[in-house]
Order: sequence, then structure tokens, then C-alpha cells
Amino acid sequence: MSTPLPGFEEFGEPEPVAPGRQGPDDAGNSRTGPGAVSPQEPLQGLLHPAAADRSQARPAGGREIAPGAVHVPGWLTVAQQRELVAACRGWARGPAPIRHTKLPRGGVMSVQTVCIGWHWQPYAYTRTADDVNGARVAAFPYWIVELGRRALVEAYQDAAAGDGYTPDTALINFYDGQAKLGMHQDKEERSGAPVVSLSIGDTCVFRFGNTETRTKPYTDIELASGDLFVFGGPSRFAYHGVPKVRPGTGDPASGLASGRLNITMRVTGLDG
Repeated sequence: MSTPLPGFEEFGEPEPVAPGRQGPDDAGNSRTGPGAVSPQEPLQGLLHPAAADRSQARPAGGREIAPGAVHVPGWLTVAQQRELVAACRGWARGPAPIRHTKLPRGGVMSVQTVCIGWHWQPYAYTRTADDVNGARVAAFPYWIVELGRRALVEAYQDAAAGDGYTPDTALINFYDGQAKLGMHQDKEERSGAPVVSLSIGDTCVFRFGNTETRTKPYTDIELASGDLFVFGGPSRFAYHGVPKVRPGTGDPASGLASGRLNITMRVTGLDG
């Protein structure tokens, strides 16, 4: 079993919410009271931003890094980031809690990961977190499906881009200041549907490569808090990684005092 190492505690602190709001306890059960938050409930600020938030949003569109790969800076408002951080804190506590994934050859990833919908472990998806505590992972809420569809419309500037897009899992990665992620492909899925990636907290260097090799050619870009990155089509199985996080570059107003949070939505193409 892999357990969180020091550094998670700050990320894991609950945010106060209005008394009486429903939310999960450490076992994923419903509870009420200060600090409670329910990641399964629709997050209206994410789906229907307030007028004040819309005025802070960047102009539509983004930068194409490679065919099918688009970076949209500042897509999430600060208020939307706070909602996502609160939801991720709930998932990080369980039923299958966040952990440093153990690799088949004995290494341990510096990034901490929790999954919803399906549980990822190298190199397969299961419904239960057999490498953590055997619990069934938290359900994949429909509001994330809707968020993913909006992200595709924005990235590709096509009103039909999100039609039929139904992600059924998300990997939620937390990076402290020393965490890195080596070049890899997201290829456990049996689907070529795009991956939707959201960043919150400290800025990172994101290395986006090619589909043939972990080495050059690749492009280094910076992903800051609120940024959207989508890769699909010819770039769906491109190698990518995070060689560096820039500590202290995030805004605590996002709900994250330190570190970087990354949420990647995927379509597994699996049944069951």
C-alpha cells in the first residue's frame, strides 16, 4: 500500500463552506457542517460562471502547440479553481485516498494521484483501488462531463467539438515543489477521444513531444493556474511530461496554498 508523504497535509486542509452543506467524510460518506463539500454535487460556478467572473475571463481561443493540441491560458476563473480544489480535496480523502503510486519495478512516483470513475495503476484501469485499500473509487460526476465538453468547444473553437464527448475517468495529480513526471503516453485507454487537462496552483514547465519517442522534438510551455490544455486527434498519444514545477508562483486565492494540482479527464473505452 502506498500512502501520502509529508507535504500533502497543506493541500488536504478543508475549506470552510456554509453550515449545513452536504459533503463526504473520510470514508466518502455524506455529512454536513463546516468544512463539508460534496464533489458529486453539480458545481454551478464551473458550469455557469457568474457575470463578475466572466468579465475576468480571457478572450476566446488558444494557441495550437501541435495538430490537435491546444493551450488555453486562464480558462478557469479564480472562483472556478476554488470549486475544483474543494472537490479534489474530497476525493483525496477517499474512499480510495490519494497516494504516491508504486511502479512495477519498485520505484515510487513523486507525484501524488487520486482517481475517480476508474482507478489507474501502471498500466491498467480497475474499478477498485487494489494497490491502495481495495475500495471502489469515487463515482465520476456528470458535471465533469459537461465541463469537459465546454473545454473542447473552447479549445477547438467549434460548437460541435464537445458533442458525444463523455469522459468516464479523471486522474488528479498533486505536485509539491520537487515533484516531476517523466515523458510518457496516456495509452491505457481504449479510446482516441481527447484528453482534457486543467491546472491549478503553481506554474509548471509542461513538455509536449511527439508520438514516436520520448526525446526531441518537443515543445516546452508553461501551464499556470487556470490553464486548459487539450490534446486529441494526431496528438492524442504524444509523449508528454512535467520536468519542473515553479514553487511559489500560484495564487492562494485559488484555494491551493502551495503546489500544483492537475486534473486530466479521459475516455477509457472500457465496460463495467
